[in-house]
Amino acid sequence: MSKFKKKKSGGQPAISTASLPDIVFMLLFFFMVTTVMREVTLKVEVKTPKATEVNKLERKSLVSYIYIGAPIKSLQSQFGTADRIQLNDAFATEKDIIAFVESEREQTNPVEVPLMTFSMKVDKAAEMGIVTDVKQELRKANALKINYSTGKTDKIVD
Repeated sequence: MSKFKKKKSGGQPAISTASLPDIVFMLLFFFMVTTVMREVTLKVEVKTPKATEVNKLERKSLVSYIYIGAPIKSLQSQFGTADRIQLNDAFATEKDIIAFVESEREQTNPVEVPLMTFSMKVDKAAEMGIVTDVKQELRKANALKINYSTGKTDKIVD
């Protein structure tokens, strides 16, 4: 018989879960701060055309969107299938664009008003007549910084 006994391994020590609630709340706080909620509910179908030469907008907080396309399926019985203009969460006409531009300028810091961009998200099947009318109204409102939203593609289409 031996005088010294070997210690039996009791397995791994238990993991402390005392800091687990702190980690969960840090993750929750992180996602609450960094998540951006959708500001506009789309009422028109917008499938933008693809382009090869695309630039990203630098300050998205200074961009106001104008959506042009046919109403979504659930609203077609009420509004028809003709192309419509959507400003924020409501359908509008060409005549409402000047008031829209003024309201967007009022909500922006006066120093940043010259940097504002009006981005048109137009469905690729939309008629150009309505797009031209919108551009004319933007000119009347002195909103001359306009861009067209597109998707990016690597293929060059002739």
